[in-house]
Amino acid sequence: MSKTDPREIPIIIPSYEPDEKLIKLLADLKEKGFSKIVIVDDGSGEEYQHFFEQAKEKFDCFVMHHAVNMGKGRALKTAFDFVLREFPDSVGSITADSDGQHTPECILACADALLANPDSLIMGCRCFDKENVPARSEFGNKCTRVVMKFLAGVSVSDTQTGLRGIPSSFMRELLTLKGERFEFETNMLMETKKSTVSIVEVPIQTIYIEENKTSHFNPIRDSVRIYMLFGKFLFSSLSSSVVDLVLFSVFCYLLRGQQWGSITYIMASTVFARVLSAVYNYSINYKVVFESRNSVGTTMAKYFLLAVVQMCCSALLVNFLYPLFGGAEVLIKIPVDVFLFFISFVIQREFVY
Repeated sequence: MSKTDPREIPIIIPSYEPDEKLIKLLADLKEKGFSKIVIVDDGSGEEYQHFFEQAKEKFDCFVMHHAVNMGKGRALKTAFDFVLREFPDSVGSITADSDGQHTPECILACADALLANPDSLIMGCRCFDKENVPARSEFGNKCTRVVMKFLAGVSVSDTQTGLRGIPSSFMRELLTLKGERFEFETNMLMETKKSTVSIVEVPIQTIYIEENKTSHFNPIRDSVRIYMLFGKFLFSSLSSSVVDLVLFSVFCYLLRGQQWGSITYIMASTVFARVLSAVYNYSINYKVVFESRNSVGTTMAKYFLLAVVQMCCSALLVNFLYPLFGGAEVLIKIPVDVFLFFISFVIQREFVY
């Protein structure tokens, strides 16, 4: 086989407490002509070792073992390291699950797509509008899809698919990516944004066996892990808003009734509060939220330009609305800044960091 043969691309299968579906998948892959199959036993225990022995002896697979269960993310990293060392000339690898959800035909389709797009992340995407899709899988994926698109700026129809084609250069980056369990696959999608890796979707069959009972993905436990990744976005914004509101209230108290030409005390208070809260917000966003790889000078210039525009919009809107509604200035400022926050977040995500 040549390097342009998709069946030469290594197939990675992380496996925890497998059953006969793993053996059937291996038999089907060998029948299709796949020659490099890498399996990671993620601490399944002695009672499951006969499956891995069959994989090695009968199907000539490369089998690695974790002494204890370390999670899907760690299993994938173990396999990535092996593939990068043993098959350095490979265009990348294909990851597939061991529970029978991914057919050899779908795996081959993703391998073809990886050869055609050697610098892109290939996603084997299922359709969640069919009748056989378990409710927990449909709900979990659709929710994650919406959150992923807004918070991370990554648009993909199947965020939780385990069938992926990963270029070798991207695999190397993923070795140091945070996440040891199912959250690793979500982190991988977010990393495409930072590394400017494009995503190519390949439609695949939507297969759920026994209502997906054998899946080790826990929709409650692991969704919490996934959504916790977005907590830092919300923390930065909310804490900055609190700092801004507190400072705004303090400055309004100190400056109330004063005016400098056309500049009212509300406008001045908005400016002082926003400058100080912006310094705080920039520091958190640069280091923690977006983990920017761009220079401080470049990002800071863009950030403070955005902050000035946002500050002016906030001051003008609050100053315009306050005479209409009266009451406490802060009660006018809150909805104005919530509106501006959503606009600012998208701009920061796409253009600043």
